[in-house]
Amino acid sequence: MALIFSRKIPLSYAFGVFVPSAIQKTALIADHSGEFFSKRVFGQYQLVALQHFSSGSVSQPGRICWRGSSNVVLLRKLEIALREHQVDEAWVTFIDFKKLYGFPTGSMVNMLISRLSYSSDHHWLQKACDLVFLILKEKPGLLQFPVLTKLSISLARAQMPVPASMILRVMLERENMPPLTILWSVVSHMVKTEIGACLASNFLVQMCDCFLHLSAKGSVRAKVVKPDAMIFNLVLDACVKFKSSLKGQEIVELMSKAGVIADAHSVIIFSQIHEMNGQRDEIKKLKDHVDEVGAPFIGYYCQFYDSLLKLHFKFDDIDSAAQLLLDMHKFQESVPNKKLRMDQEKRLLVPIGSNNLKTGLKIQVMPELLQKDSILTVKHKQELVMFRSGKLLLSNRALAKLVNGYRRHGRTTDLSKLLLCMQQDFHVLGQSSFCSDVIDACIRIGWLEMAHDILDDMDAAGAPIGSTLHMALLTAYYCREMFKEAKALLRKMRKAGFVVNLSDEMVATACLSEAANNASSSSSKSDLIDFLIREMREEEKAIPSVVYELNSSVYYFCKAKMMEDALKTYKRMQHMKIQPTVQTFSYLIDGFSSLGMYRDITILWGDIKRNVGSKDLEVSRDLYEVLHLNFLRGGYFERAMEVIGYMKERNMYCDKWMYKDEFLKLHKNLYRSLKASEARTEAQSKRLEHVKAFRKWVGID
Repeated sequence: MALIFSRKIPLSYAFGVFVPSAIQKTALIADHSGEFFSKRVFGQYQLVALQHFSSGSVSQPGRICWRGSSNVVLLRKLEIALREHQVDEAWVTFIDFKKLYGFPTGSMVNMLISRLSYSSDHHWLQKACDLVFLILKEKPGLLQFPVLTKLSISLARAQMPVPASMILRVMLERENMPPLTILWSVVSHMVKTEIGACLASNFLVQMCDCFLHLSAKGSVRAKVVKPDAMIFNLVLDACVKFKSSLKGQEIVELMSKAGVIADAHSVIIFSQIHEMNGQRDEIKKLKDHVDEVGAPFIGYYCQFYDSLLKLHFKFDDIDSAAQLLLDMHKFQESVPNKKLRMDQEKRLLVPIGSNNLKTGLKIQVMPELLQKDSILTVKHKQELVMFRSGKLLLSNRALAKLVNGYRRHGRTTDLSKLLLCMQQDFHVLGQSSFCSDVIDACIRIGWLEMAHDILDDMDAAGAPIGSTLHMALLTAYYCREMFKEAKALLRKMRKAGFVVNLSDEMVATACLSEAANNASSSSSKSDLIDFLIREMREEEKAIPSVVYELNSSVYYFCKAKMMEDALKTYKRMQHMKIQPTVQTFSYLIDGFSSLGMYRDITILWGDIKRNVGSKDLEVSRDLYEVLHLNFLRGGYFERAMEVIGYMKERNMYCDKWMYKDEFLKLHKNLYRSLKASEARTEAQSKRLEHVKAFRKWVGID
């Protein structure tokens, strides 16, 4: 039956305007009055209309004549809407066609997804994602890979990391990935938010697992899914930004397993990850190689030295901190002026864990390699070590930590020796007033004995300080009525020629008058004083250095799979009433997991809950995630659901796709057809209940 239609209607509705909501296969026939009625025509949906006359005053549209079924009409309408980028029209037409005939041709479906992907509207992008999963469920052969690539980057750019990660995972399941340059862009957009960074890091873990699995089989597809250093750097940098240190540690180890070479950016980010985890030994392994890089790389490694210096202070290792500062100067004086290298040089192998572990991991490192066309910029905090005018310099905050550390240990003489060395070595770097600054700060804070000792040490070393600081100290003595100390200092000043032809009383009067003038004036303070005051306040809240030392032991034993020794160290912490940290529990869980000792993890979970309940421990999402995955692997579904409950209470994002994937790999058919009434024991009945609850939560059933 033919459609002959002439009526003034919008052009966008010219094709099949009367069929969008027609799900029943009926025909609409127009009578002479222009009214429509329904008629079934051999199970096909057709349109029939007669010419509608209009007055001459109304403009006459062109006559549109169509012959054929509504299948052709709808396809033609869909094609035109897509070609003219009329997304709304195309979507309505597609829905009508789908209800009547199923999916249109593959090219049409992929064109629709492509057009939806061009939209910046979250609504249409989500529709495109939903359509992909509908096609995967009903007719997966229709999808073309380039369309998925385009959709993934559009979703990432629109800051829709959840659907973006879903599309990436669909591609990974098919052992195919976008070109690395496109994947860089997708990941770089995802990691801008905390949820996106979580999903990107979990996706990278799955990507590495897929690569290792295919490599073990000798599959040629392995190289297609292998991530490169840029992907690792983007994700690791996000782990630093969002303080996801445990996930960062896992990814560093996966980088080693995947055989990806770490470049200069990687090494800097490693140092930040290790700093957050308190893994000083891991950074020290890299230091020897970093010390040998050429002069153009000094600025890149400012953050590296900053992280290592912070850990020396956290371990309360003042001697190592002092030595690092001196090494930095020697390093800058001796480095060759090599050209900045963008190509590959000699690869170095750096162990992860103990150097003595035969089965330990080793990561390939090239400290002088910078990726061409890098889209990553590693931001330097420059808190303790600064980079100025091509040189690494010590900040006043670092100096304050040194001074406070030596004072706390009663080692003023050693501080004086260090200040002398630094004053000589750093003079060429534009920092030559360390001694004066420290003495002045000590006087202003009230550490008068320490200031006096440093003055004496400087005189004994043949590097006397001028009269200004002597007078400042003398004034402070008089103000505090420390007359005995003032008299001794004044005697020394007379001997040095700083005071001439003045009696002790006249000097005292002058000093007190000067102090009064200074008190009434707004004399500026050095920021070194502010940092010293801050250090004294913060050391009360700081984690004791013994915690870092014990955690280092636990980490070593767990990497060596010496779990008895690791547990002894953990129990020692409990006996000493030292609060374990998130890292303590993470190392133990990792050690137990490597040996398949999942029951021991459930016992550890009890300790974690008690610490959380007493508010002595704030558990990160990383730790909850590790616990959850291990409970799934061990089949402890009640514990797995318990962890989910804790995460929900704290509004933590849960990556259901990852948990679902882990479950299906290990327990796909577990209790799938067993009914509660068929359970043999109460324990089995409860386990069945928890399994079903988990399946429902991740959307399996």
